[in-house]
Order: sequence, then structure tokens, then C-alpha cells
Amino acid sequence: MQHVPFEGLGTIESWAKANGYQITVTRLFDQDPLPMVDDVDWLIVMGGPMNIYEEGKHQWLVHEKLFIEECLKKDKFILGICLGAQLIADVLGGKVVKNPEKEIGWFPVSLTEEAQEDSVFFKGIPSSFMAFHWHEDRFTLPKACTRMAESEGCLYQAFGYGGRVVGLQFHIESTCEGVMELVRHCGGEFLTGRYVQSPDDMVSKAVYFNEIAKTLETFLCNYQKTMLDYQ
Repeated sequence: MQHVPFEGLGTIESWAKANGYQITVTRLFDQDPLPMVDDVDWLIVMGGPMNIYEEGKHQWLVHEKLFIEECLKKDKFILGICLGAQLIADVLGGKVVKNPEKEIGWFPVSLTEEAQEDSVFFKGIPSSFMAFHWHEDRFTLPKACTRMAESEGCLYQAFGYGGRVVGLQFHIESTCEGVMELVRHCGGEFLTGRYVQSPDDMVSKAVYFNEIAKTLETFLCNYQKTMLDYQ
């Protein structure tokens, strides 16, 4: 599920192709029709600059939420990133609210004890790792979900549900080109704040892009193994 032209799969795409997956894209901003739920093996819901409650401005949000709900009912594997995580949280009964601080840039994320002890998705990932952030809203934790990660600026950075669903508020799929596109289209969001970095600081961190690419690969391989275990 893609919400704006400038927020695609990032390095998820190269990993998926290398592992033999067939990728289909629903460009909601272009009014693409939703797929049949039974045709989906793994739903990935990407980010976007809109708020999840702006149905009047983005009418497709209504249909997308219903589609996510149907996927949940049919026990599909679902990964939500940033806006995608917020949409899943909302469908599961949580709320999306303003975070006390904007987070825009590179900041470390820490796994909760539950994630370190029980979650197969984060196996092999350090208890604290660097991630890219671009959000001012956050989800609240729905019932029956496990809080999996936090940062200094946001208590709710990841959740898990039912062993098949994961929501990430942060980004580990970002590329330098993708961040440059975010800066180009959403640069008006730059304000002073404890957790807001300059565009130069964000795009110049080559070591961080390499680091999150490795984190993403581990995370997706864990996810893939979980899916195979359910077959």
C-alpha cells in the first residue's frame, strides 16, 4: 500500500526481489483498486505525510482501513511502517495522537524487554539500534498488542500482534534517495526541536544508511522464517 509517490518500499524492494517475491503495488493516491484479500500473502503498508483521520481529504483511507481489517480477520501477515503502523493500530482499536515531540532524523531505537525475550522478529538485532524517523503523530497501543520498541522522543516505536503483524513507527527501509525525496516534498516540516535534524545531517550519514539496511535484512529474514513456520 503506497500513499504518496515519494514513499515507496525502499530497500524492502531489493530484498523482496532477491528472495523471489512477486511485488504488486496499490497506489492509493492514484485511485488504484484494492486487491482481493485472498490474493495477498504479505501486506506491507507504507508511510505518508497525511494523518490517518483525514478521510475527507483522502477518501481512500476509509477503504484502506476496511481492507486492513479484512486482512487481519483472515490472519494475513502485515507489516506497517510509520503511517502504515498507525493505520493498523487504529483498526485494532488504538488511537493516533500527536507525539510530544516531532522526530525527524536519525535517532536510536531501543527494544523493550518483551521484544528481546519473546519476539522472533527482532532476533539477532541489537537491543539498541539506529533508525530514521519522520513523524509528529504516534499510535497508542491497542489491546492484545505488545509494545516492542521505544526511543527517547517516542515511547511507542513498534508493536506486535498475533505473531503475524508488526507495526514500526520508525524507518529501517529508507535510502539516501528516499530521504532526499522526503526533504523535497515535506521540507516545510522543519522546525526547531530536540529531535529535529537538518537536511544535511540526514542525507550525509552514509554509515547510518548502511546500518539500517543490515537491520532491515535481519528483520525481514526473521519475518520470512515466521511465515514459513506457519505454512
